[in-house]
Amino acid sequence: MKIAIIDYPDALKSAVYGLEEMLNLANQLCAEHELEQRFEVSILRLDALAKTQLKQQAIILPPSIVGDFYLKPSAALQNWLRQQHQQGGILCSACAGSFIIAATGLLDKREATTHWGLVNDFSDLYPDVKLTPNKIICNDGDIITAAGMMSWLDLGLELVAKFSNHAIMRQLGKILVIDTGQREQRFYQQFSPRLNHTDEAILGCQQTIQRDYASQLKVSELASASNLTERTFLRRFSKATGHKPNEYIQRIRIQKACDLLESSQKTVELIASEVGYEDVSSCRRNFVRITGLSPSAFKQRFVASSKAAKKPKPKAKTKADSNEIEAKPA
Repeated sequence: MKIAIIDYPDALKSAVYGLEEMLNLANQLCAEHELEQRFEVSILRLDALAKTQLKQQAIILPPSIVGDFYLKPSAALQNWLRQQHQQGGILCSACAGSFIIAATGLLDKREATTHWGLVNDFSDLYPDVKLTPNKIICNDGDIITAAGMMSWLDLGLELVAKFSNHAIMRQLGKILVIDTGQREQRFYQQFSPRLNHTDEAILGCQQTIQRDYASQLKVSELASASNLTERTFLRRFSKATGHKPNEYIQRIRIQKACDLLESSQKTVELIASEVGYEDVSSCRRNFVRITGLSPSAFKQRFVASSKAAKKPKPKAKTKADSNEIEAKPA
């Protein structure tokens, strides 16, 4: 099983070499179980692509955290990826690597995922891709995309399960102490409103919502304040922000609720009221719909136990304390 990891400019080196070591460890497990499957891993820089025409069973494009190569990948890399895909190679990416696959046009009309913080940029550049940002892994057969910065670990597990078996994948996860269960990227998302558009009327409306999200905002009033008809307002708001006004308001409120759950000891009932919900059950429903977790599950996953945080340090025993204990009758 030939796997090529593309070490493109500004690719995350911990992912490049971490994937290599992860797959080599999978080889050891396969050998222990007397399985014939072996991963032959090579790390390829761009200047080596022209010399590497042999078919690769899988090609991995790692994450990137600096630079903008992934936004403007070279024509040589795009052509090489198309050639490998045409020969039956599976194209794989993690985080920003999905931009490079999308640049080839091979993701058009296909499902893919990417880092939640890159969703707006991705949608603007590649509107024909069916982006599913809630997913950690989107396995579409011949193209596999993974979401977050550390999703290269999930991608590695996915490839091991695909080309060896699930038992090896689970054992590998235990050795690396990685959760091999199902997760969703929306557990980790923060709502980042799109503000880099040029519609000043809608930008003013967004500022109003950001300030008054806890009020009972009505679309008709927001449209009137923007000097737009309600129909025009709805169209322009959706175009500028990617959301309908009411959904935008819900996402602002739920993000505020997440912030309060992480930063305070307030009850869900009090938080629901503070962020604008008259009914706590409505807050819970929207919280689950948007984050994929209940408020209590969110707090358990992301907030350290308040009891542990407040647990007092044991008081140092003084000499007087010792004498007092000794003086007590049996």
